[in-house]
Amino acid sequence: MKFGAHVNRAGGLMSALDAARALGCDTIQMFSRSPRSLRAGSVNEEEARLFREGLAAAGIGPLVIHAPYLLNLASPRKETYEASRDALAHDIMLAKAVGAEMLVFHPGSHLGSGEEAGIARIAAAIVDACEIACHRPPAANEAGDGPRLLLEMVSGAGTEIGKTFEEQRDIMDRARGVPLGICLDTCHVFAAGYEVRTMEGISRVLDEVEATVGADSLALVHANDSVGDLGSHLDRHANIGEGRIGEAGFRAILGCSRLAHLPFILETPHRTLDDDARNLAALRRISAEAVTW
Repeated sequence: MKFGAHVNRAGGLMSALDAARALGCDTIQMFSRSPRSLRAGSVNEEEARLFREGLAAAGIGPLVIHAPYLLNLASPRKETYEASRDALAHDIMLAKAVGAEMLVFHPGSHLGSGEEAGIARIAAAIVDACEIACHRPPAANEAGDGPRLLLEMVSGAGTEIGKTFEEQRDIMDRARGVPLGICLDTCHVFAAGYEVRTMEGISRVLDEVEATVGADSLALVHANDSVGDLGSHLDRHANIGEGRIGEAGFRAILGCSRLAHLPFILETPHRTLDDDARNLAALRRISAEAVTW
């Protein structure tokens, strides 16, 4: 099992690399730009090369890029929709430039226009973003064919799309030709109503994954405890073992052999590197204690 954390790249790519090394991460995630903005970011070609080489030398991977929270590919508002589509295209290019294997994003909220219309817009935006990115490759594109795009499971607050595996499947079916997968956020899926605190619950969840999007679609786990209870639709992350999932729940999750091949990346409350270090230590301890099943 690979464990890592979401690292801050505000000080530059090499600062993010230094944080990953200090934490002893096996894998990392970072934002492509400010998480609260759709303004285009940039990557220095030489810095990107050194960053890729540094990750490889440290044995850190996969590298995951997280798109900004403001992205809303389901929006019925033309300006928001087009800005979100273009931002996703830009993030695909940035991810390629830094050698990221995965790019994860929240599908979006339909804002009252209906799930079917929202799903259609998301799928169309994904296809269009990939075409835009393909036609405008980044200057630093030396890192392969680009990232796998991952739809993040969401908690289902308000008019969010992507709270069920059926909704994720419908997006994937409509966006054929794009290498889509899903990211299973433990807090989100629990808050959406999926029981993941027991072996029986996890087995049911993974059976549903296999029956809808396919087992191979599950590519990443965001490891977060939950402030809200089962089915609360509350998207508030807690430290590992300190929320409603709890240590017993994570012992069941981390003991599951069907998840053992996936990278687990923290998005727990963070003020300093020490916070991430404590949560990483908790994940590794619980994993070591867990009975494989």
